[in-house]
Amino acid sequence: MTTTTRAARVTGTLGTAHTRVEGRSKVTGAARYAGEFRFDQLAHGWLVLSTIARGRIRAVQDGPVLAMPGVLAVLHHGTAPRVNTDYVGVIGAPDPVLGIFQHDRVPYVGWPVALVVAETSEQAREAAESLVVEYDEEPHDIAFFAGHPDAYTPESSRIGEPEVVKGDVDAALAGAAVVVDEEYTTPEEHHSPLEPHAATARWEAGRLDVFDSNQSTVWVAAELAQLFSLDPASVRVRSEHVGGGFGSKGVRPHQVAAVMAATVLQRPVRVVLTRRQMFSLVGHRSPTVQRVRLGADPDGRLRALDHQSLSRTSTVHEFVEPSAAFGRPMYAADTVRSVFRVVRLDVPTPTFMRAPGEAPGSFALESALDELAEKCGVDPIALRVRNEPTAGPVSGLPFSSRNLVACFEEGARRFGWADRDPRPRRRRDGRWLLGTGTAAASFFAGVGPSTAAVTAEADGTFTVRINATDIGTGARTALTLVAAEALEVEPARVLVHIGDSALGVAMFAGGSMGTRSWAWAVMRAAADLREQLALGGDIPAEGVTARSDTTEAVASLTQKERHSFGAQFAEVAVDVTTGEVRVRRMLGMFAAGRIVNPLTARGQFVGGMIWGISMALHEEATRDPASGAQVGPDFAHYHFSAHADVPDVAADWVDDPDPDDPVGIKGIGEIGVVGAAAAIANAVWHATGVRHRDLPIRPDRVLGAEADPGARGAVDGGSRA
Repeated sequence: MTTTTRAARVTGTLGTAHTRVEGRSKVTGAARYAGEFRFDQLAHGWLVLSTIARGRIRAVQDGPVLAMPGVLAVLHHGTAPRVNTDYVGVIGAPDPVLGIFQHDRVPYVGWPVALVVAETSEQAREAAESLVVEYDEEPHDIAFFAGHPDAYTPESSRIGEPEVVKGDVDAALAGAAVVVDEEYTTPEEHHSPLEPHAATARWEAGRLDVFDSNQSTVWVAAELAQLFSLDPASVRVRSEHVGGGFGSKGVRPHQVAAVMAATVLQRPVRVVLTRRQMFSLVGHRSPTVQRVRLGADPDGRLRALDHQSLSRTSTVHEFVEPSAAFGRPMYAADTVRSVFRVVRLDVPTPTFMRAPGEAPGSFALESALDELAEKCGVDPIALRVRNEPTAGPVSGLPFSSRNLVACFEEGARRFGWADRDPRPRRRRDGRWLLGTGTAAASFFAGVGPSTAAVTAEADGTFTVRINATDIGTGARTALTLVAAEALEVEPARVLVHIGDSALGVAMFAGGSMGTRSWAWAVMRAAADLREQLALGGDIPAEGVTARSDTTEAVASLTQKERHSFGAQFAEVAVDVTTGEVRVRRMLGMFAAGRIVNPLTARGQFVGGMIWGISMALHEEATRDPASGAQVGPDFAHYHFSAHADVPDVAADWVDDPDPDDPVGIKGIGEIGVVGAAAAIANAVWHATGVRHRDLPIRPDRVLGAEADPGARGAVDGGSRA
């Protein structure tokens, strides 16, 4: 037994700025990412992807490749071990792409057809690029467009009901004094995290050990156990540090390939995806076509809100981009129709990407709201305030808290909105036309069951063990602060262990639910530990541990509309002679519950807003109709905001208390991108008098609109209400 002296209680930790606890390790290179762990006899795998969009593999000429220096194996549908894909996983049935090398069918360009394993990554790459695969090619279809005859409404969606209807929307539209009926489009977009996807698999004493970059070790471990028919207790997945995920780092083919090769060779195998491979293998955001119809009284009071979205998925797995769901909790329309539709094409399966649904959906609806404000002659902020609901417009549930109006009011004050001339094309700065725009933001504040353990150590420190994942958001630091606050000690006395499936079940890092879910479990364990310590006595050498499981608490949570909200403001400059659009400044004001760490929180908000600049002006993946392949799947062709594109971007928040919530924390990782593109597009209209309903707002589109006098209506000849 060890006697310890307990320090004085420390409170007020949450809400004060703290640098990242792992910051020094990252900047000095001591932090280890998935592709950096060293192992004896490590072999390297290199994936070979299909070059056709539809057909069958006729032959894999692996003989010459097996004779190349250092090559250990070539796995393909004729040589690979069998895996099981007939199961229901953590989020439903697995994407069939996880069943790699199980058959000769090819459903899209970029489908894995072989894995070459060699002593070095250089040998594996050279051999993989030498492998000849012969195909029997079939006609393919990648054409995505509004009104596609094969589009359908899915039976279900991972994010919201596919179809929600309240009242007679068509009748309300027919009787409305003012109607907006427009179509908006967003392109295919990609996650592009800084750290490529990487996995190293090894067998040790009959157990599978995987070092991976993912957003949930327990998710990956459970899926690998199912795929390889293993006892879940024999699978361990670790993800010590992750260099960004944004929804792409779930269960992917490279992890399966690494385990498959390690099983065949009985030695550690690492598979790292190249940047070009990531454009095919880790999902993307589907392009969308969205029709928004708004019906209102002359003063802008909404009578009808009709939002219908179309996205695409692959022919082998269904994923729906739920863009039309964005408006469901937003505005008090008398009638509402919100519908997702999807079409199957010969393309890779899309997946979750930062603010799935909300990012493209907010562009369409918040642009349409701006158009309605223009038609009614009402200020865009006043229009939104006029349609502020007192309860969920569709669900009827009370809001846990809703401070969207406060975000607009404080944001407008700081941004100088009151000085804005509402007429478009009125401000100039030399060759630049200037404009300002705004948009609302919202993201669901969910929570998932988690377990945690908090130990009081004999030396006076505390150890927190929870299977959280820090994908670059600052989760380690946030949980350190949460634990310190709950234990009433200095953060320096708290050590947090995360990113290891052996730590137990916990919510994945996604859907802006991570910190809220993990914090709840840590708070409960810490409270229990304090009760134990309050009984007095010495702390033994092994420490005193308290454990928590929030499963029952989450299930008993009162049904409410729980969301973070925000107001986005943007000022742009447009050179109509070159088509160049520059964002000069942005301001985001958010209502996101209790802010754990202002330093990293501001980074999350600002990062999302910069993502919104990319979405509005740069990001666009295109596919070649002839081959079905993406044109230029690399950073030379897929553009996003660079330093020169990022102006003065500021983010702050208003108080957003929820006294009835057991945690008080809401997610902030995704709301920063929501509404940002719409605010920029609305600002471009204010600068030029031209509506841009198709993203991105490229220079050629600006020039094309300038060349079309009809696009500007009567703006040049007089004011527009």
